[in-house]
Amino acid sequence: MPAPSPSSPVQTYLPHPSRPRPALPPGACDAHCHIFGPADRFPYAPQRSFTPVDATREQLFALHRMLGIERCVLVQSAVHGFDNAVIEDAIAAGGGRYLGIALVPVDVADTELQRLAAAGFRGVRFNFMAHLPSADPAAVVALTRRLAPLGLHLQVHFESSLVHTLGPVLAQSAVPVVIDHFGRVDASLGADHADFRALAALLRNPLFHVKLSGADRNSRLASSHRPPYADATALARRLLEAAPERCFWGTDWPHPNHTHIPDDGLLVDALEQIAPTAALRRQLLVDNPQRFYRFIG
Repeated sequence: MPAPSPSSPVQTYLPHPSRPRPALPPGACDAHCHIFGPADRFPYAPQRSFTPVDATREQLFALHRMLGIERCVLVQSAVHGFDNAVIEDAIAAGGGRYLGIALVPVDVADTELQRLAAAGFRGVRFNFMAHLPSADPAAVVALTRRLAPLGLHLQVHFESSLVHTLGPVLAQSAVPVVIDHFGRVDASLGADHADFRALAALLRNPLFHVKLSGADRNSRLASSHRPPYADATALARRLLEAAPERCFWGTDWPHPNHTHIPDDGLLVDALEQIAPTAALRRQLLVDNPQRFYRFIG
């Protein structure tokens, strides 16, 4: 794939999102977001699928202060490829409140995994999406045997239809498996669709966890591109009810490869549809991420 032109950066986030209506509980965690650049310090990968407008750690920190978010799990983006320096830099600046998920090749050296774990990374991510390079699932599962001694978990992002074939393979993982954006299901197909049923079945296995991020991606109520994204939040709520101790939530800021630019304040508002009680919101936003990611600040 030829490198995209760096002269046409894509704006993926709102510079001034709305202030959310509900106050989040102390210690609330955004368990899925990214940082892009600045490109003059952290160059973008030559084989990236698009060139973003910079979305820096300072911008993310300010967004979190406005939203009432105190902790965060930063996910390395394919925009930066296997060079995880941009996330490592933000972790170092986060005072123990920001941790990371790395992108690595399946043949990554043990010394590099050890270095990442010591720097505040808690897992490694592999994509199984049409627009991103994919690894062999069996090789990914083999890698998990090297992740286990380091306390690193596996995070996966896949097309919804792949749940049927990937699920049985990932069930052989030696470490917990976190599924991004609740499996990228098409929410308009409802809870009875085969893809959602297969995702819910995976969650009966305590090895699997799921991020209830991406309601704005999975919704097909596209006329307004605004929450509550009712078709998707209804499915997210079902998953939270089924496995309340193994769900996380995130903004997915700055929203790469999207159909529209979501309002992050309204995404926080939509939490009331996903987790309708204060107790559920605390479990989703505070207790689950603290226990799983092991924040130190």
